[in-house]
Amino acid sequence: MTSSDVMRIVAIGECMAELTPAGRPDTFRQGFAGDTFNTAWYLARCRRDLDVAYVTAIGDDEMSRALRQFARDSGLSDWWVRVVPGGTLGLYLVSLRDGERSFSYWRGQSAARQLAQDPDELRAALRDAGLIYFSGITLAILPQEGRETLLAQVSEARSAGARVAFDPNLRPRLWDSSQAMTETVMQAARICDVALPSFEDEAYWFGDATPEATRARYAEAGAGQVVVKNGAGDLVWQDGARRGMSRVAPVARPVDTTAAGDSLNAGVLADLVHGASLEEAIARGCRLARHVVQNRGALVPLPPEV
Repeated sequence: MTSSDVMRIVAIGECMAELTPAGRPDTFRQGFAGDTFNTAWYLARCRRDLDVAYVTAIGDDEMSRALRQFARDSGLSDWWVRVVPGGTLGLYLVSLRDGERSFSYWRGQSAARQLAQDPDELRAALRDAGLIYFSGITLAILPQEGRETLLAQVSEARSAGARVAFDPNLRPRLWDSSQAMTETVMQAARICDVALPSFEDEAYWFGDATPEATRARYAEAGAGQVVVKNGAGDLVWQDGARRGMSRVAPVARPVDTTAAGDSLNAGVLADLVHGASLEEAIARGCRLARHVVQNRGALVPLPPEV
């Protein structure tokens, strides 16, 4: 907690420049997005009584400055954003077909790859955090030394009292090998309190036959709370010794599923940090994600009822 007794949440990862279809042929809208950034952005909107900080690295170019201003305007603390001289942001373009998205990336020169370069700086960024949130993509973009530093500092902060939430977000194209991906993801699973995997990815890369198998694997790794996302299917969850399933209301015509999982994570975490049950938190996450996929882009305005 901070001195004002406001819950401090620290999200770690990469935010990129985003190009999304603007509704007319060959026309795109530029914004900013990234998996953990999306969750942080929605967290800041779900509850105004949270101090949400984003830890990343950016360049010193105009696009990087625009991102930093956007984060500030969105209510995110940018105190722990590293500036890499000569660096820049990654870029991705979204293609949509019937609401489902595919991505093209240009992230080789992303300054975010250096976010864990200084262990002392990262330790200071995580100090006094009530909740730390990161993902498999956060780990994937880092060099091996950076991954080790990040996991060590998160583990140290957890020992000091922080809770840790982790979305595996498996993206094999970002890793040197599938073995490196799965081994590192399970290292992270062993230091998290809340695991937020997606069954489709886990089934392919870990061989899980059912969402229950995914739930059991993360619970056995040490996560006390597990939520297995399953696209439009029912969510399987575990909260300590309790297990259950939460029904997902169907969306007849999704417009853009880009941030479906990221926004669901935000709804879940926003309620968990304030003491809600996991079932209640999942219901909040589903309402939020349902609204998000019916709009275009990763970051969309939220009506009061959401």
